[in-house]
Amino acid sequence: MSNTQIPVGIDAIAIATTHFELPLVELAQATDVPVGKYHVGLGQVHMSVPAPDEDAVSLGADALSKLLPATGTEGVRSLFFATESSVDQSKSAGVYLHSLLDLPQNIRTVEFKEACYGGTAALQAALALVARNPEERVIVVAADVARYAVDSSGEPTQGAGAVAMMVSANPRLLEIEPTSGVYTRDINDFWRPNDSTTPYVLGHLSMDAYMDALVGAWDDYAARTGTATTDLARFVHHQPFGKMARKAHRRLMEHAGDTRGDEVIEAGLLYGRDIGNTYTAALYIGLSSLLANEEEDLTGQRLGLFSYGSGAVAEFFVGSPVAGYRDRLRETGADRLAVEAMLGARVSLSFPLYRALHAAVRKDSEDYETPAETKGPFRFAGVKDRVRIYTPTGQAGAGA
Repeated sequence: MSNTQIPVGIDAIAIATTHFELPLVELAQATDVPVGKYHVGLGQVHMSVPAPDEDAVSLGADALSKLLPATGTEGVRSLFFATESSVDQSKSAGVYLHSLLDLPQNIRTVEFKEACYGGTAALQAALALVARNPEERVIVVAADVARYAVDSSGEPTQGAGAVAMMVSANPRLLEIEPTSGVYTRDINDFWRPNDSTTPYVLGHLSMDAYMDALVGAWDDYAARTGTATTDLARFVHHQPFGKMARKAHRRLMEHAGDTRGDEVIEAGLLYGRDIGNTYTAALYIGLSSLLANEEEDLTGQRLGLFSYGSGAVAEFFVGSPVAGYRDRLRETGADRLAVEAMLGARVSLSFPLYRALHAAVRKDSEDYETPAETKGPFRFAGVKDRVRIYTPTGQAGAGA
């Protein structure tokens, strides 16, 4: 970054997940699969499962309610919501958050979509706005429910969660460098048509597409910046499941001739292992995990970040933690102890209850009410006159 350019990046980050969780040992026992196939083969131990009154909107609002007490809203002119679990084909999910969090009226609100890459698309748009006008700040929320067909290969990788980020000049968490490596290829490795509540996945094709996108985005980045992988201290790769991130990292190291192994990604895999896939939020949950759990002080060190969205679009970019970044995590409950407490507070499901919840998901617009389950600050209360209704729950954190 040139000396004349004001640093821009992530000023603060917050994380939210669901009321329920399913230990994958329950799924393994019920489906007669060795649990090692999940714990070792996928690198997953638990998966977050939404209650009937939780969705991408309520999870995003939960994350944002944790962020705003530490950041305020002064100078915020944009709210970008990224998801592939959209609740409306027209209205941005961010508009619901605007009302629930009582945000200022003079804000632009937009929804971003490109599979799991959408969160990075929103972040990069936010960075560009702030670079143009450093007095402005942008809220970025990425929230998703990863839901696959029962008995499919994707079922044990399911998860749900959200991140909220404040993007600003002179950030207090992570400075992001202006140059990225990007990649697009039209490939049907994963898609969800309008008439389906679960995606179609071609597993081996998806793995190959992910690897090709990583190499393609990295090569573009390296050619534009002259950076070598050895210039980067740690890496966070998009995490549909932990083993995929590990395979991707090994592919990149082999491609670049770098002899380092999983030690430079390990701390970033911890949260995802117990939350599951969160699509647009997954990379940034991994980033939070790295910042909170890496024992070494990463202040000023360059971190490689790889974002992938099936279909396929990818981006490789670099950020550096700012002095005091661990204190900043604590201000939003994104530090290790707070996240461990959040994960430990989830209610464990039995396999029959999990499958009942999975079967009960509704996508229609007829009137119905949802049972009150979530202990989060906001809930999806149901549909009335074809309008989705979201309300505060009165739990701790509501109205923050």
